[in-house]
Amino acid sequence: MVLLPFDMMEYQQRLTKTKERMENLGVDVLLITDPANMNYLSGYDAWSFYVHQMLVIIIDEPQPLWIGRYQDANGARVTTWLYDENVIAYPDQYVQSDLHHPMDFIATILKQIGQGNRRIGVEMDHYYFTAKALERLKQGLPDAEFQDASLLVNYVRIIKSDQEIEYMKKAAKIADLAMTKGVESIYPGVRECDTAAEIYYQMVKGTPEFGGEYPAIVPLLPTGDRTSIPHLTWTDRLFVDGDAVIIELAGCYKRYHVPLARTVSVGQPNDQLQQVTPVVLEGIQAIFEKAKPGVTCGELEETWRRTIKAHGYEKEARLGYSVGLNYPPDWGEHTASIRREDSTVLQTNMTFHLIPALWFNTDGIEISETFRVTDTGIERFTTYPQNLLIRDSLDLGGQIS
Repeated sequence: MVLLPFDMMEYQQRLTKTKERMENLGVDVLLITDPANMNYLSGYDAWSFYVHQMLVIIIDEPQPLWIGRYQDANGARVTTWLYDENVIAYPDQYVQSDLHHPMDFIATILKQIGQGNRRIGVEMDHYYFTAKALERLKQGLPDAEFQDASLLVNYVRIIKSDQEIEYMKKAAKIADLAMTKGVESIYPGVRECDTAAEIYYQMVKGTPEFGGEYPAIVPLLPTGDRTSIPHLTWTDRLFVDGDAVIIELAGCYKRYHVPLARTVSVGQPNDQLQQVTPVVLEGIQAIFEKAKPGVTCGELEETWRRTIKAHGYEKEARLGYSVGLNYPPDWGEHTASIRREDSTVLQTNMTFHLIPALWFNTDGIEISETFRVTDTGIERFTTYPQNLLIRDSLDLGGQIS
């Protein structure tokens, strides 16, 4: 029995919007290899993206094709809305072989169903589509015309449905709980890996009402002078008094993510953290007051830049990005970014991870929020206190500054 996370009408609306974009770009056949885009259009959900697999959207056919590994075909039958005959499996001789490539099989199928001389869009700039895959498709389909369609479906995904927003609200509750457990576990003598374990446990356990899922990114946990390096994970080092600790995590529900980052001081924070925290909080508030439908991502970045410049600070990296449905290795949607040159106009039910972090030579600070754009402004998903967090070594109950 297929239990889909969305009703059939929503999947049909997604498919219709995708085909409209295909028509605008002159694409007859769209080959989707990004697992998030496959899930979005079909419901397919399995840890099978380490081998080649594909959802094929044909502009004049009512239903997609799923093509993947034989042992994963039953997963496609039970997690998608597709007819069983639209699930096509290749044998294991094509898996990680020097002699055979899955794209040879797929090219043969496309020729057999009369798609060998059409305009074919492929996701050229996604993690799961390789240079060799494109080369073998071109060899197998010499009469086809290929073009880049990397973000075609991603831009359909950028505005969320009400059901998607509800799933993100559940992910937010998981994120709040995971952050709470992570922060509570930090005090001198505890290993970084133990804190990571507490976070992971809570992310998967979820709430009494609903469970969580594996996030697209593992918990990030740089500590001490490593807080100047944003994408480090954990070690087995012990926390010591005076450490700063950055926690970046995400709650995940039905593959929808709500990231959340906070900075923790073990004992009293150093002068740098005390000075920069109010600047970051002022910048966040300024962005929240500015954000509403009709405002561009670039205007949000300008608001932040002007706010922190008044205090003598600058930030090189982008401020945030569209976020939602995804699989490893990233929870971002790869579309809109909150940065200077991005002219994306905010619309109701766009969702962003705002991470106005600042990194210096020997330390850094991260206080992030995930928000949705409403009809009149924005709404935070999480409720976790928005501040520098202090774990007093004399009071293991913890304090929030």
